[in-house]
Amino acid sequence: MQTENKFIEFKKQRELGEILSDSFVFIRNEFKPFFGTILKIVGPYILAMLISMGFYMYTVGDIINLGNIGNASISTYSPFIMLLAVAAMLFSSIAAYVLAQGTVLHYIKSYIDHNGTTNYDEIRSGVYGSFWSLIGLGILVGLSVIVGIFFCIIPGIYLAVPLSISFAILVFLKKDAMESYQYSFTLIKENWWITFATLFVIYIIVAIASYAFSLPSIIYMWIKMGVFSGEMDAENMNVFNDPIYLFLNILSSLVQFLMNIIFLVATSLIFFNLNEKKNFTGTFERIENLGKSSEE
Repeated sequence: MQTENKFIEFKKQRELGEILSDSFVFIRNEFKPFFGTILKIVGPYILAMLISMGFYMYTVGDIINLGNIGNASISTYSPFIMLLAVAAMLFSSIAAYVLAQGTVLHYIKSYIDHNGTTNYDEIRSGVYGSFWSLIGLGILVGLSVIVGIFFCIIPGIYLAVPLSISFAILVFLKKDAMESYQYSFTLIKENWWITFATLFVIYIIVAIASYAFSLPSIIYMWIKMGVFSGEMDAENMNVFNDPIYLFLNILSSLVQFLMNIIFLVATSLIFFNLNEKKNFTGTFERIENLGKSSEE
């Protein structure tokens, strides 16, 4: 896959504004091949996630209907089906998010290695080759942040900042899960606050955009429940079985999933910014390339 747009140099130091602007420039320049690659690799898992999400919400609707005497849906509820719905949504979501993260990182790696062009087979092989390492690292990161949040929230936030770049370390520096986990603290040393500020700004942008796309389902739910008319009806309190609400909610979840891609690209730029400050990898490579050019 080729791109005629200007090559984005990842291996360099950037300020907060540059990280934000270059994230959007990269996505805009690479939009078609980038999201095409994501859909080819992650598409089936995204579809499974959305279907299982709809199944889960419909099952929740059956639980709510248990409180409505005489409702025929009471007979459709089953604890086994509920457990199946939860398990399906959990595993499909984990697979979709891990593969999406792996695809974004390996796409960027291929983009860098080939100076602005990418190799689909190389990306696909890299994604599936690092799948279980990303799963293992995700478990480590998730448990650490949850335990940190349990101890008065602040430790969780402190841990989440360096660990957010651990996935990029795993792919770009080819370290295993434990090494990536440990090295993230070394790399972010003395740069915690600026990294936190950058991640916070990106999170706010993504959260606001995601919320905007979730508004239609929220408004429809309020209308269905009679919030605007002031005539709230107990029979209309359950919207989880409503096909229109299910569709709007699933569409909102899809948009939120895709918006997360912006966050992943930005964390990659944050990693390269920190790595350049510490190791000057890109600077040395450019000097070496200049030396080769002069010899020719």
